[in-house]
Amino acid sequence: MLKGATTIIVGAGAGMGKDSGLPDFRGNEGFWNNYPPYRNKFDFYDCANPNFLYNHPDLFWGFYGSRLNMYREK
Repeated sequence: MLKGATTIIVGAGAGMGKDSGLPDFRGNEGFWNNYPPYRNKFDFYDCANPNFLYNHPDLFWGFYGSRLNMYREK
C-alpha cells in the first residue's frame, strides 16, 4: 500500500522533536530559551491561541516561522 500511496501522513508526539535536538514545543523552558524575544512577554499558551494571530500578527508569524525554520534545519 505504501508503494502506491501518493501521500503519507505521520502523526508523532513531542518525543521525536526532542530526540532530534529541537527544543520542547510547549515548555516555557524549551522554545522560549531558543527564542529570546518572547521570553517574559508571552508564554506558549498565549502564542498558541487563535486570538494571538488577530491581536499580534507579526509576533504570531515570528513564533511559528521561527519554529518552522528550526524544523527545516533538522
